[in-house]
Amino acid sequence: MRAKADAERLESALEMWDDGVCIMRENLRRRSPTASPEEIEASLDAWLITRSGAEHGDGEGVPVGWPRPRR
Repeated sequence: MRAKADAERLESALEMWDDGVCIMRENLRRRSPTASPEEIEASLDAWLITRSGAEHGDGEGVPVGWPRPRR
């Protein structure tokens, strides 16, 4: 039962991620109506990598290397 709830939450999170990416893609199209689809995708890729507030990912806390060192 718990595994099903966890799977549903993960599925919802992934759907929200997809929705956010689609919204940003449309936002970029509105900002640059003459841009080609390739230029829009390049801008979207750049935004995904460098978006403000998520320079080290979306998680809270101090960034650490991967794999994590053994203690």
